[in-house]
Amino acid sequence: MPIQYKIDVLAALKEKGYTSARIRNEKLIGQATLQRLRHKQSVSFEVLAKLCELLECNIGDILEYTEEDNEQA
Repeated sequence: MPIQYKIDVLAALKEKGYTSARIRNEKLIGQATLQRLRHKQSVSFEVLAKLCELLECNIGDILEYTEEDNEQA
């Protein structure tokens, strides 16, 4: 997929004081979404907006576009 995470989102959240337990307890992001982030899978725009709010950053600080290599081996 050409859209990838530039950062380890969960590590960045932890640096800001948002542990998985705190995120769950405060219902900031759902458990299924946390799992998706652990596995570097896509999440909704609403979740990306929440991540930008929590990390005090822009979406470009979280995601990047990289061209796919269309050559097949």
